[in-house]
Amino acid sequence: MSHPTPLPRRSTALVAPLLMLGQVASLQTGAAVAKLTYGTISPTALAGIRLGFAAVIMCALVRPKLRAVSRAQWGAALALGLTLAVMNLAYFQALDHLPIGVAATLELLGPLLLSAALSRSAAHLAAAVLALAGVLLLATPGASLPAVGVALGCLAAVCRATYVVLNRRLGRLFPDFGGLAIALACGACVLVPVSAFSGGGTVAARPWVLLPGLAVALLSSVIPYSLDMTLLRRIDARAFGVLLALSPAVGALIGYLALGERLTVRQLTAMALVVAAGAWTVRRQAGAGKGDEGVGKELRPGAEGDGSAPDAVPGPVAGQAPDPVAGHAVEESRAPGDRDG
Repeated sequence: MSHPTPLPRRSTALVAPLLMLGQVASLQTGAAVAKLTYGTISPTALAGIRLGFAAVIMCALVRPKLRAVSRAQWGAALALGLTLAVMNLAYFQALDHLPIGVAATLELLGPLLLSAALSRSAAHLAAAVLALAGVLLLATPGASLPAVGVALGCLAAVCRATYVVLNRRLGRLFPDFGGLAIALACGACVLVPVSAFSGGGTVAARPWVLLPGLAVALLSSVIPYSLDMTLLRRIDARAFGVLLALSPAVGALIGYLALGERLTVRQLTAMALVVAAGAWTVRRQAGAGKGDEGVGKELRPGAEGDGSAPDAVPGPVAGQAPDPVAGHAVEESRAPGDRDG
């Protein structure tokens, strides 16, 4: 069976922002649904419900073959799962103190710093610095934001940067979404007991809160995490980090429409800087048809590098089953002692 036909580099440069827009729209809509339930259930409890439902849904859809998972794959999935647990908890707690657009902007700080660290050109570094300036404008003194909310947003930012790196690595180790399903299950095993301790009584008294929890799981976990893995098989972590700059603008719009959250001029200016950085990067990629070395090349599971290595070949396409012959060949090409971690 042949590999799926890879997208041309120019097509990938155009599709990537659309996938990211779908990711952030789904994620921020889920955040709005979550905030609407905070008067009934605590952020900690809802974070656990979100991750628990997401794990059940992904495992039911993907049905990962646990016996075929190697030690390196288990290690990568466990690391991502723990990161997801902390990231979910920190972000949902931050939403309790901050408007959605501001929380999304602070969380973006992690991927932007990662983007700057991985940058290979002055233009890419300038875009990351511009976005970072917007984030700092929100977090510096005089921004009139609760200190605890800013701290939680920064913790979510660290987790988000770690998530980008680990999700990309997991996408290289697994030929499908099995790794993501296992990671979600690992994260749920950590966070769900904490959630049950925090809000188990509320859920027992008002079981209907599980319905918005299910909606949040789909909107804020299953859909965006799947799109993330699809994107990270096509573009490098630097480009992914800057494309996430779309998130604050979408979050601010959804927060205003769904929750009536109004932002100050300073906050809007800060988010405008972040969005401008993302738009600049997208225009450079799509207009030139060249983009990053990693754009337009999908990583074969198990291959190292950032997508620009000579061994980068077409990988699975979202919504399409992986090629079992190709997956078998990848496994055979790795020596028994060759492990990634």
